[in-house]
Amino acid sequence: MSDTATLSAKFQISIPKAVREARKWKAGQEFAFIPKGSGVLLVPVPERDQLAGIAKGANPENYRDRTDRF
Repeated sequence: MSDTATLSAKFQISIPKAVREARKWKAGQEFAFIPKGSGVLLVPVPERDQLAGIAKGANPENYRDRTDRF
């Protein structure tokens, strides 16, 4: 996709419709801005219910706790 947007005087950017539709982003959705090199990643923050089960099968052995940090 080569859609572009312009930063407004109020430091706002409208995400192009093609990008919103391709990613299924909705109004009111929360996003995180992650600096990456000379750019920024725009990543949607998942809802709590979307996180259920993501650690299924994780091995808790050798887990470092705050007590073993220097």
